[in-house]
Amino acid sequence: MTAAIKTKSKKPARPELCVPTPRTVDPELESLVREIIGRVADKWTMLVLEALDEHGRMRFTKLAEHIGDVSQKMLTKTVRQMEADGLVSRTVFPVIPPRVEYELTALGRSLGEAFCGVWMWAEKHRGAILKARKNFEQRKIQ
Repeated sequence: MTAAIKTKSKKPARPELCVPTPRTVDPELESLVREIIGRVADKWTMLVLEALDEHGRMRFTKLAEHIGDVSQKMLTKTVRQMEADGLVSRTVFPVIPPRVEYELTALGRSLGEAFCGVWMWAEKHRGAILKARKNFEQRKIQ
């Protein structure tokens, strides 16, 4: 985010978002950002990211165990997409049966670092969010 611009108005200046003005938006970049947001918003991608960050290189079955309630099909789809995006590397060992291991790439680790900001934001604003949810639920009941 950029710093707030000082104005002569008595109202406090609002910080601008890091989004460029519509005239300068690169359509390809906008499309890429939307795809990445869609992936990061995907629960399984974030859980794979977290498990690999916490436990390092791991086999598919161990990864599934650490994530929990995920189907083999969904986990396969998730790690394949993450590999295609350059977030994980997949190593196949030429043994019988084949052994496959996954680990985060530098790009995947950097995405995890970027997501860390969301954790810090949630921690900072947890009380306000819980209060807002409680108020919302009370208004629904009335």
